[in-house]
Amino acid sequence: MSPNTSHAAGNLRSIVFMLVAVGCFALMDAVLKTLSARYPVLQIAALRGLTALPLVLVYIAWRGTWHTVRRIRWPLHLLRGVLGITMLSLFTLGVRELPLSAAYTLFFIAPLLITALSVPVLKERVPRAHWWAIGIGFCGVLIALRPSGNELQSSFATVGGLAVLGAAFCYAVAAIAGRLASRTDSSESLILTMMSMMALGAGALALPHWVAIQREDAALLLALAITGFAGQLAITEAFRHGQASAVAPFEYTALAWGVGLDWLIWQTLPASHTWLGAAIVVASGLYLVRREKRITQAHATAEHP
Repeated sequence: MSPNTSHAAGNLRSIVFMLVAVGCFALMDAVLKTLSARYPVLQIAALRGLTALPLVLVYIAWRGTWHTVRRIRWPLHLLRGVLGITMLSLFTLGVRELPLSAAYTLFFIAPLLITALSVPVLKERVPRAHWWAIGIGFCGVLIALRPSGNELQSSFATVGGLAVLGAAFCYAVAAIAGRLASRTDSSESLILTMMSMMALGAGALALPHWVAIQREDAALLLALAITGFAGQLAITEAFRHGQASAVAPFEYTALAWGVGLDWLIWQTLPASHTWLGAAIVVASGLYLVRREKRITQAHATAEHP
């Protein structure tokens, strides 16, 4: 099998895993939105960790990789834990106020933030064209936040819009911290510490205002555990076997899931300015991915002419 054929097969497999991951996370977000009407956001973050933790422990035991989680860089893991709790709480607050499709449009700024943060933190060089794409992406977010028609209040002025932007920023910082930690620590340790800190940290914060779990919500909690865990495994496999530049664009299929779930469950559709903002943000992200792919290919050609 030629290298090109091998790469193509790996990319196809990874794209399938990415599509599965996006679908799982979209279903998880729909569960979060449903639960947010009945429970405090910190409690939902705690339930996310508590329901997923047993599955993570079983997975690590099944793989026999306990030795990989014994030595970790605690400062980075603690930072990721705090950011994870904050991110999930803010995102849950956001989807409680906004349709999933609108929340995803705002959250799509996260990849652009990761690119911007990679300069001061990872010491990566970002070409000038990338900065233009980032700036245009931010303009797309502002358009998505703009009121239209007879709306009395801009989404930007709502708690939901600001919460999703805050969640996107926390996600971007956590992703950078994860890149730093992954240089020495295993993926199992990253997942285990995140779920443990979410369960314990968010649980402790939510305890004073804890609401008794309703029996009829047991199925939702099971769905929260399964979709979150399956999505995490799928996205790990997606980036393990394929080129990031080939796989990453399919993260934007979340918007299609958001629109579909909004219509099927809540009978809502995005406003026109949300569609326009989403198109601009997605186009900016795809431009960054395609340009990064060209740069990588150029370097590979220079090293192996």
